[in-house]
Amino acid sequence: MTEHTLQQKLIAEFIGTLFLTYTVCLTAGWGSSGDTHAGFAIAATLMAMIYSLGYISGAHFNPAVTIGIWIRGSCEKSEVTPYIATQVVAGGFGALLSGYTYTGEYSRGSLETASLLGNSEIHEVLLAEFLFTFALVYVILNVATSEATSGNPYYGAAIASVVFAGAITVGEVSMASFNPAVTVSLITVGKLSIAQSWMHFAPQLTAGVLAALAFNKTNE
Repeated sequence: MTEHTLQQKLIAEFIGTLFLTYTVCLTAGWGSSGDTHAGFAIAATLMAMIYSLGYISGAHFNPAVTIGIWIRGSCEKSEVTPYIATQVVAGGFGALLSGYTYTGEYSRGSLETASLLGNSEIHEVLLAEFLFTFALVYVILNVATSEATSGNPYYGAAIASVVFAGAITVGEVSMASFNPAVTVSLITVGKLSIAQSWMHFAPQLTAGVLAALAFNKTNE
């Protein structure tokens, strides 16, 4: 198997995260999917990027996933910071490109910022983001990093299915981010306020750590 350089991995992470966040912002932010639930397009894009780029970078596309994979022992410490920085930058670019694509001219004021507490309580948002981020990272660790499932053809479908299920289940509760890079894109496009972003970042990062610890414990 060809060993890819860090630069090649970061390019793959940038492309995958860019298209994921671009799709999220277009469908869940700008409403470009119309009456079709945004989860369909988001899961399809994620699955395509995973199968296309997984062999290069591992297809993290998510800082919580990178942290979880590092704790699990399947990612070099030296790659963690570059991966996360690349994912966050890609999230911002994905948001900006979505605005230019759908409105013709990006404008923060053209999209109404939604409140996470409009229909939900704080504990509901935290719980929704924590549980589905935990599920996402835990599934990734099991289907994409475990020797027991090495070479399986379903890893991309399994991962995308978690995101799809989460979008359908708790999208109205927390915006169904499950990914700090996606949260950055929602902030950039003007869909989520910085003041409320901690309700995404805190449970997402905590879930990434705990999912890795749970994986290590169940695979001792």
